[in-house]
Amino acid sequence: MSRIFNFGAGPAMLPTAVMEKAQKEFLNYNDMGSSVIEISHRSAEFDEIINRCDSLLSELAEIPPNYKILYVHGGAQMQFSGVPLNLINYKPARKATFMLTGNWAVKASKEASRYGTSINAISSEDASFSYIPKWNPSDLDLESSYVHITSNNTLYGTRWHKFPETGDIPLVADMTSEFLSRKIDINQFGIIFAGLQKNLGPAGLALVIIREDLLGHALPETPSLLNYKVYEEQHSLANTNNTFAIYMMSLVLEWLNEQGGVGKIEIENSRKAALLYDFIDNSDFYEGTAHPDHRSIMNVTFNLSENELLSDFLEQARAAGLYALKGHRAVGGVRASIYNAMPYKGCEALVDFMREFEKDRG
Repeated sequence: MSRIFNFGAGPAMLPTAVMEKAQKEFLNYNDMGSSVIEISHRSAEFDEIINRCDSLLSELAEIPPNYKILYVHGGAQMQFSGVPLNLINYKPARKATFMLTGNWAVKASKEASRYGTSINAISSEDASFSYIPKWNPSDLDLESSYVHITSNNTLYGTRWHKFPETGDIPLVADMTSEFLSRKIDINQFGIIFAGLQKNLGPAGLALVIIREDLLGHALPETPSLLNYKVYEEQHSLANTNNTFAIYMMSLVLEWLNEQGGVGKIEIENSRKAALLYDFIDNSDFYEGTAHPDHRSIMNVTFNLSENELLSDFLEQARAAGLYALKGHRAVGGVRASIYNAMPYKGCEALVDFMREFEKDRG
């Protein structure tokens, strides 16, 4: 079997070694004679899996002891509701400040407005979210319960290289498309959340990392399975959680640890992105869409100078084993998502294809 290079934004490719290990263990986990998807979430065997996940996360992300790790149903978009339900009551004014750098932040702001007041402090919508706008900390509404950012914008290929200063007001970051792709200081944040389907595992579950003093502020109407305190008190097992996703995540974390950790993978991710950006910048045929100062190393977005060639480009790329390069339906163009599992040779193959396509059609 020949594996393709999957440039999809998510669900995204997983490391081959992880898939092979899961395949090997699927029918007979740990010599139990049973699959991991058949064992109880309250069994000693699964307890070992979730504890291993906690331990690897704490080590790889350097999570301080005053932060709690939660595995929450519904993926990242569910946290657009979960965060305000748990945190908008942190201050009596029930306000939350949003920095609009893409469609996910816009969606999060609209969802939070169900539970309080959403303040849209800055936005780059004037330029199709192609840059990260400047932020002046003195402009922050001090009655805000939290400030929300999307740290990496999958649709537009931008990211926050330096996170905004918010003083004593908790900073909440949706890190779905970049968590564990670069080293960060967890202490800068009140809450980090991320859907698993980019760098962590299969879709359908979200990782939430929350500073412990922010627990216990949920609105009275918060459903128990969206109450972070319930997750913390019962180790995310108040009901039957997505045990297979947590198991797969533990395998991905083991793989990342074997690669040398986040510091090593960040170097490799930067090298992959530089290869693509250097080629695009030195071509008159391809045009990058993100401002050079704010480019993502996870999602490389670009257009062809002759847009009518886009369909042929995507079709020929697919035939060459370069899968899911079509840009998001709201944006168009081309998007190469190069998460942790994408090998450097995948980016080399894409550049080689782009060079030949330009030679033939440019």
